[in-house]
Amino acid sequence: MTRILTLLQNIAPLFEKTTFHQMSQVIFGMLVANGRITMLGLSRWTEKGGSYRIIQRLYYSVLPWKAIQWLFFRKRFLNPEDEYIAAGDEVIVR
Repeated sequence: MTRILTLLQNIAPLFEKTTFHQMSQVIFGMLVANGRITMLGLSRWTEKGGSYRIIQRLYYSVLPWKAIQWLFFRKRFLNPEDEYIAAGDEVIVR
């Protein structure tokens, strides 16, 4: 489990320290929780700093998802000698 959380260090420069800590708490809660995963359930499984209100704030915050995905891919999987095919899907956000 800690191995998964160490992967987050690759994307840490994209976040403020507080947001990164909140995201780490939520991911930790998702990894250890069993059954149905809800914000209330996550807050019960997280350590100090993972209250229900903090999880709500993280879920309602705007995150740079394109930059997160690109940086994570570049740091963990990109091999300059390989060829890649990129595909996308249209998503509507209201």
